[in-house]
Amino acid sequence: MFRLKGQNIINEKGKAFDVSGGLDKEGQNIIIYNLHGKINQQWRIVYVDEDTEDPKKGELNEWYGMYVERPFFIETHMTSKRWIDIHGNNIVIKGKNGFYETQKWYFDQKSRTIKSVAKPDMSLDIQNSGKSSNLQIWKTNSNWW
Repeated sequence: MFRLKGQNIINEKGKAFDVSGGLDKEGQNIIIYNLHGKINQQWRIVYVDEDTEDPKKGELNEWYGMYVERPFFIETHMTSKRWIDIHGNNIVIKGKNGFYETQKWYFDQKSRTIKSVAKPDMSLDIQNSGKSSNLQIWKTNSNWW
C-alpha cells in the first residue's frame, strides 16, 4: 500500500517511488528506495478529469492523499514529465499518451492500493513480496512491504 505525501509516493516503511538511477529516459524502471526527496522521487497526481468542468467524482481520502476511484496519471517531476506505465509486469516511465489505459491508475478504498485501470484486479506492488526494490504490477494482495 502506498500513499501520496507531499510530492512523494511512499509505503508504510517510508520507502519511495524512485526513477532508477535518476535517469530521465524512456522505459526507465521505477523502484522503491529510501526516501531522499530528490527530483527522481517527486511525483504529481494528474486526475483524468482535472481540466474539465464536470463535477469531481469520488471523495478525497486525506490519509492516502488521493481521491477514491477517480482515474489519474502519475507524472514524474523530472524534466521529461513522463508518466508511470506498465511494461510486462514492470513499472516504468514513458511519454504521455492519455489513450493508454496502462498509464491510468486509481486509488481503491477497499484494498487501500493504487490499481491499474487496464488491469483492475492488479495493484502497484514491490516485487518478491517486498524483498526487492523493483516496483511491479501484481494481483492485489494489500500487503505493506
